[in-house]
Parts: sequence; structure tokens; C-alpha cells
Amino acid sequence: MKRLVLFTISATATIVASAQQATNFEPYETTIPGSSITFKMTPIAEGQFLMGSPAAEKGRLPDEGPQKTIKVSAFWMGTHEVTYDEFLLFFNDESTSRNSEVDVVTRPTPQYIDLSWGMGKQGGFPVNSMSQRTALMYCRWLYKKTGMFYRLPTEAEWEYAARAGSTTAYYFGNDAKQLKDYAWLNVNSKNKYQKVGQKKPNAWGLYDILGNVAEWTLDQYDEKLLSTLADGATDPSSVAEDVYPKTVRGGGYLDKPEALRSASRGKSDPSWNKRDPQIPKSKWWLTDGMSVGFRLVRPLKAPTAEEAEAFYKKYLGN
Repeated sequence: MKRLVLFTISATATIVASAQQATNFEPYETTIPGSSITFKMTPIAEGQFLMGSPAAEKGRLPDEGPQKTIKVSAFWMGTHEVTYDEFLLFFNDESTSRNSEVDVVTRPTPQYIDLSWGMGKQGGFPVNSMSQRTALMYCRWLYKKTGMFYRLPTEAEWEYAARAGSTTAYYFGNDAKQLKDYAWLNVNSKNKYQKVGQKKPNAWGLYDILGNVAEWTLDQYDEKLLSTLADGATDPSSVAEDVYPKTVRGGGYLDKPEALRSASRGKSDPSWNKRDPQIPKSKWWLTDGMSVGFRLVRPLKAPTAEEAEAFYKKYLGN
């Protein structure tokens, strides 16, 4: 039986690690230790927004309402989706283990087939076809590497950042015909993901927040999420023991325009791994989730080392 708990994700404890102290809430670029690979983070100021879509929005589905006013604490978000260049440092890190579930950070098992599907890896392509667990394991690895706490965004954080102050179907307005200038989707992707950062960003400087690859969130999917949230809730999120369904946001390069609306909610399904011949099926990879990736979040209020470990244990079980 599903056990779903709503809770607040933002940390309230004193920051203890000097590497995590946010002296300036500004954009920054970090080089991953031991490499020349960098990634950029964009500050998202605290605020509130209407989560969900209005009843009259074209393409609206029942799980997008009723709209609720949600308050969100400050955080940084990845300026781009996590790329293969970044992820492969984790995948190939010889200091981690591929098999032990008790090691500090476990490295992904080898892929059964090439899950980039020949679309490209080096040079800024978004990493794809991983489970939510894999995305979180990358976050944990990055925390160990940098001393800065990273995780996936909650649904509320993701939508707040994607909207960038807008109340329209897309952050640039309601005209789906304009999507080709802002996102990769079924009408312009040629059935392939594309290098990050080629389309116009939203008002807060986030690229590919709509389209290219859909993005994992931290949350368990709950069809009635907005019905259960109190108006004015702060930093809501949900966690459950079930593997499926988890929530993805933003739509991908294979999706139609309505799936790229800021309020549109996707959910994972076992069919995303139907061609995996392993028994049991892989915890790491999705043989049929080729248009799913992820984006990083770093909360302004960082957790202590103990709280960070407790967080990863909650979601990863080790």
C-alpha cells in the first residue's frame, strides 16, 4: 500500500560546512573536482506563485488543479539540464563502487545497451534514460565531490522556476506556435535530444526548462496533489516508498506542445523499462525512458552534514 507523506523540504538548521555557506546569492559556475568540466547555477529568489493551471487553459488535465498559492524558499537551479559530460564523471569514477549498496556512493551499473541511442554524448548533450534513483545518486556523488548539497527540485520549485513570474501556459505566453524558439519538442527536434542552451531562456535565465528532456522531480506523483495542499503552503513536497509513479516535468523532445506547459505533470511508469531483460530490472537505467533527464537544485539554506546524509538515506535507502 502506498504511504505518501507531505512535508517541507527546506532546511532550517545552521550551516556548518564553509563550502556550503552562501555569502552571495548570485549565479555561479563550478568546476567538478578532478576534471575540467563545469556547470552553472542560477539563483531563484524566494516568492510565491499560483501552482497549477486555470480551468480554461488549453490542454489542461484534472491533476493540474485546483490552483493554489504556494510559497517557495530561495534556491539555485541548474542553468542547464545535467549533461553527459558531467554525468560520465560519476559513471566512470573509479573511487566509487558499482555493486555495493553500503558504500558511501554507489556507481551506476553498466548500461545494457547504449542509452544515448546514438544521439550524442560529448559536447553538451543532456544525459537521459536514468531512473530517479540514479539522478539522486548523482546528486549525492556531487555533494561528496564539492561539499555543496545538491538534490532534485520539488514539483513546486520546478514550476515556480519554470514560470519565472508568468501566469500563462508557457513562460513566454499562450501561443504554442512560439515554442520552437524556446524548446525542443516533437515539431522541431527530429526525434532527438539536442545540445543544451541553444534555445531562448526564460525570464530567470533557465535554458531548456521546457522540452529537450523531461526532468525528474523529487516528488512521488499524486493525482490529487493540489487538492490536498493548503492554500499558502510553504515548500511542499511528497515522498513515498513506491518505485512508481514519480513526477517528471517540462516535457521532452518527443512531446506535443500541451505537455510542455508550465503546469503539465508527467509520471513515471514501469513501461519506461519494458525492454530491460534483466531480472530484476535495473534500478539505474530506463531502456524506454529516452526523453527523461534531470536538473540540479541547491537550497540557499543548506543542511548540516548530518541532515544531508539523512536526506539521501530517506530517498535512496542507504
